[in-house]
Amino acid sequence: MYTAQGKIDKSDTLAKYAPLVRRLALQLIAKLPASVELDDMIQAGMLGLLDAANRYQDDQGAQFETYASQRIRGAMLDELRANDWLSRGLRQSSRKVDAAVQALEQKLARPPSEREIAQAMQLSLEDYQHLLQEIHGSQLVYYEDCEGGSNENSFLDRQNGDGGHNHGAANDPLQRMLDSGMRHMLVEAIARMPERDRLLLSLYYEQEMNLREIGAVLEVSQSRVCQLHSQAISRLRVRLSEASWTEAA
Repeated sequence: MYTAQGKIDKSDTLAKYAPLVRRLALQLIAKLPASVELDDMIQAGMLGLLDAANRYQDDQGAQFETYASQRIRGAMLDELRANDWLSRGLRQSSRKVDAAVQALEQKLARPPSEREIAQAMQLSLEDYQHLLQEIHGSQLVYYEDCEGGSNENSFLDRQNGDGGHNHGAANDPLQRMLDSGMRHMLVEAIARMPERDRLLLSLYYEQEMNLREIGAVLEVSQSRVCQLHSQAISRLRVRLSEASWTEAA
C-alpha cells in the first residue's frame, strides 16, 4: 500500500478498496429514489477514496479503512446534495402525503389505510402507490425545516422553543435535534405506529437490511418495500410533528 518513499500507493489503494466503495454505495442507494444511479455513487465514492489516499497520515490514530469510509460517504453525500436528488416537486408531493395522513388520523382516530389516503388525495390506489415509490428516500426532517427559512413554525423551531433565534452551537441542526429530546420523541412515535411499519423501520435502520432482504422477510417485492417505507416515514413525520406541538403547548 505504501511506496518506497513511505507514501500511499494510490493506484494500489484504488484497486484494493474499490469493493469498499461499491459496498458503501449499495448501502446508501438502498435508501434513495430509483432515479439515483449506482454508477454515479461509485464514481463519487472513488473520488472520495482518492481524496482519502491523498490526505491520510499514518500518525492520525485511525485505520485507513475507517478514515477512507468517512471520506467516501462524504463524497457520495456531496454528490447527492449537488444534484438535488429529491426534486422540489417530489418534496411537495411528500408533504401532501403527510397532510393527508395527518387529516385522516385526526378524523378516524387510527392510522389510515393506503386506499383511504389515496381517496383523500383524489388518486387511484395504483397512482398513490406509484407516488410512494417515487418519493422513496425522502427525509425524516427536511433541510429547510432545519434552517427555519420563512416558516416561523418549522419543526425544529418548535423543538428549540425559542422561535429559532438561538446563536452559536445551538444553530447547528443536528445539535438542536439532539438537545431537544428528539430521540425520545422518535422512540415514542415509532412505538405508536402499526406493527408492520415498526418491523420495516427496524429491519431498514437497525438491522441495515437491503430492499431485497426486507422484501423476503415481509414476503413482498422490492418495489413494494419502497412504497411501504415511504408511507412509514410519512406517518413518522406526522407523529413527530404532532408530538412537538404537544410539547410546545
